[in-house]
Order: sequence, then C-alpha cells, then structure tokens
Amino acid sequence: MASHSWKDAYRGMSADNIKGLVLALSSSLFIGASFIVKKKGLKKAGASGIRAGIGGYSYLYEPLWWVGMITMIVGEIANFAAYAFAPAILVTPLGALSIIISAVLADIILREKLHIFGILGCVLCVVGSITIVLHAPQERPIESVTEVWDLATEPAFVLYAVSVLIAVFLIVFHYIPSYGQTHIMCYIGVCSLVGSLSVMSVKAIGIALKLTLSGTNQLVYPQTWVFTFIVLVSVITQMNYLNKALDTFNTAVVSPIYYVMFTTLTILASVIMFKDWDRQNPSQIITELCGFVTILSGTFLLHKTKDMVDGQIPLSTRSPKHMDDEEDGIDHESIPLTLRRQGVVV
Repeated sequence: MASHSWKDAYRGMSADNIKGLVLALSSSLFIGASFIVKKKGLKKAGASGIRAGIGGYSYLYEPLWWVGMITMIVGEIANFAAYAFAPAILVTPLGALSIIISAVLADIILREKLHIFGILGCVLCVVGSITIVLHAPQERPIESVTEVWDLATEPAFVLYAVSVLIAVFLIVFHYIPSYGQTHIMCYIGVCSLVGSLSVMSVKAIGIALKLTLSGTNQLVYPQTWVFTFIVLVSVITQMNYLNKALDTFNTAVVSPIYYVMFTTLTILASVIMFKDWDRQNPSQIITELCGFVTILSGTFLLHKTKDMVDGQIPLSTRSPKHMDDEEDGIDHESIPLTLRRQGVVV
C-alpha cells in the first residue's frame, strides 16, 4: 500500500515539474560548490588588499573568485530555467542541497569543521526537501507575460513589494553601518528580501522565454524588459551583500541562514503573487509546511553546531579578519573573537 501511494505521488508530478526538479538539483550542485571557491578567492584577495567585508573590491582582481562566480552563474542559469517549468514552492526549497555541499566542502577545504549534529542537519534538509517535492503544486498555466504582469500588479503583491523595499532601505542605511560587521542578519536580510522579488521576475522572464521559443514571441511586450531590469538590479545588489557576508562570517553559517530567509520569503512572495496554494487542499499545504519546518530544523542545527568540536565551546561564527597570522601558522578559528580584536595571541 505504501509503495502504491508513492507511485501515485510520483505519477502526480507533471513533465514540467520533473524538468524543473532536475534543473533545480543541478543548480544546487553548482551553487554549493561556488560558495567555497568564492570564499577561497575572497580570502586570497583579502590577504593583499581591502577585504570585501569592510567595503573593498580587491576580489575583482582575483581569478579564483571569478571561477567561483562563473560556477555560481552556471548554477543560477539552471535555477533560472527551473522556475520556467515548476512553481517556486518546488524549486526554491531544493536549495537545501547547496547547503549540504557547501558545508561538507567547507569542512574539507576551508577547515570549518562540521559537527556530528551538523551532519544530522544535512539529513533533515534532505528529508524536508523530498517531502516538499512529493507534494508540490502543479505549475500554473500562463499564456503570456502580460498575465504575469497582471499578477504582479495586484494589490496584495504590490503591498508586499513596497514593504520589501522599505525594509531593504532601512537595513542598508540604518542598520548595516552600525551592525553589519557583527550581525549576520543585516547582510543576509538584504540578500533575501531582494532575492524574493528577483525570483518572481526571473520566473516571469523564464516563462516569457519558454513561450517565445515555443512560437509565441514575448519579447515585444515591455513587461518582459521591466522584469529583466528588476532582475539585473536585484542580482547586483544580492552579489554585493552576499560577498560582504561571506567575507565577514563563516561559509557554513552564511549558507543555511541565507537559505532559510531566502526560501521563506520567496515562498511567501510566490504564494501571494502566483497563488500556488489556491490549487491545493489543506492536507497538501500542511505537508509542505511540515517539510519546510524540517528543513528549517536542519539549517538551525547547521547554524548552532557549525563551530562546535566535541568537548569544546562553540566558536565565533565570524571569519578571520587578517590573513597574515594564518600564514604564520596561527589558526584564527581557534582564537576567541575577543582576543583577536585585542591582537592577543596565546
């Protein structure tokens, strides 16, 4: 009976949803690896120039950072394509795989050790993702990009978009100057809020391109280019503040927090704009929420246990600010943050 139910659920996935699923998984593989490569590039650039975390852009001259950036772009292209075929509720939570990849690679390459409970967190992320995949709604049929524009200009979504912009300006001009270097939520908050709007625009562009390639030209509509402009501005903003977060805080802490906030806000935006839950019954919605809570639990474990070593007190979530001591054989991650600020080395 259980096997029969699983098969029924699997057959319930449309061809478009399956395409979106494969593209989303591929995207997570590339994006998860890109976090590590970019972090290595940021560290290397910070050793000889001004760090990104304090406003520097020396990483733009570092080839390794560009390798990570290209890897991320490949992942984002796959992610972009996934949104054209499947709803955001299906695509976005699969970013949990990128958390697992970045956490494991951070343990191996960056020596940001992964605690046993962090491994449990990874397992929870996978279980939650599978739960959401098996109960995701079908993609809403859309025949023109103008239909997406009509959805985006409905009062409910306009209110959401205005609230996001107000929150972003408040964080950027009021909180980041005072708390950006000590509170990870400042940088990640900007990335996530802007990201929720960019995903809606990316989905609109993806639908426009899919319809254009199928013979119905959507490039003649001005709405297509408005969505494109929103995506460009959003991506530049996200890249800037994500670099600051990666340079200031540990990779395996940035990744799960960014995932949780970004996914939550994106699902909220999608539910408001595309009305994904209107096509589902209460049991499906509750199951999806349970899957999402499972993922949140996994990312919480990753966050809380990232710097824990068996028998030791958790260390700071911040990355080392100065690379010179590392070259001298000193591991900043083993030095308490208060001592690092005072320049004390035991």
